Amino acid sequence: MIAARSGAAAAEHDTQAAQPVPAGLAAQAGLAVQLPVVVLCGGFGTRLVEETSSRPKPLVTIGGKPILWHLMRAYGSFGCNRFVLCLGYMGEAIKRFVLDFELMDSSFTLDVSSGRVERVHLGEGVTGSAEASFADGWSISCVDTGERAMTGARLARVRCLVEGSRFLLTYGDGLSDVDIDELVAFHESAGAVVTLTAVSPTPRFGDLDLEGPLVRRFAEKERHDASWVNGGFFVCEPEIFEYLDDDDSCVLERDPLERLAKEGRLAAYRHRGFWQCMDTVHDREQLEDAWAQGAPWARRWAAWSRGAKMAGGPS
Repeated sequence: MIAARSGAAAAEHDTQAAQPVPAGLAAQAGLAVQLPVVVLCGGFGTRLVEETSSRPKPLVTIGGKPILWHLMRAYGSFGCNRFVLCLGYMGEAIKRFVLDFELMDSSFTLDVSSGRVERVHLGEGVTGSAEASFADGWSISCVDTGERAMTGARLARVRCLVEGSRFLLTYGDGLSDVDIDELVAFHESAGAVVTLTAVSPTPRFGDLDLEGPLVRRFAEKERHDASWVNGGFFVCEPEIFEYLDDDDSCVLERDPLERLAKEGRLAAYRHRGFWQCMDTVHDREQLEDAWAQGAPWARRWAAWSRGAKMAGGPS
């Protein structure tokens, strides 16, 4: 997750672009339905080497499931069903995860003699009975975008899969309870080429207000709106590709977003709800704690699952 790099660039236009969504616009349901979702999954995860020495960061688990699983389900709860995964470091592991996605996420019966596999629906009230159908209709593209490519190059290399349409974009190592429909509505109202989700995370250290040798104010890890950073969860128009190139060194958060900010074409949607990246072991522990306490990012699809079970499970 590149959290702070484009924060300053976006902030130049924040007061202009991050205005409230016009009345009634946010209430329009389903704005995100069927928009392609591009997920950047190729980084080395060097600050999480305790986990990423043996698996790519998107497969590091939260609550026993890869963070990528959580992320795709969060988008899926808004009706998104087409995913493009930009692979790099240990991309083959993510391919295996995708190939096994349906079976690993459901109960099934294997006919050993024929090799035929059938999903098993366990019935109303049984854990897992509705889980099997959550991803029905999904399309997942796994694209090798280069082991050492930067974020802009990875995005440029999947252009053919999203060209000509608005699409969603995010990092494969962060979770949030951002309302994607409201985010898309805001993007439409801002008239931007790219809208990023601006977040104000709790700082790692407290603030000191010093005057000479004295401390005039002491605030321990206080969250405030003075500093906004790029939290991912982008909405992009096809024009974004005019700012990218195919060179490995193209970093989305540098020249492309900086140029868009200078041109007044980069908007910032201020999200004050839950957001957490997974850059370090401490970040992973924060996400594990959030999962144990109800997982804000999972509430929509958890509600869907409960509703399906109350209806007797999938047919």
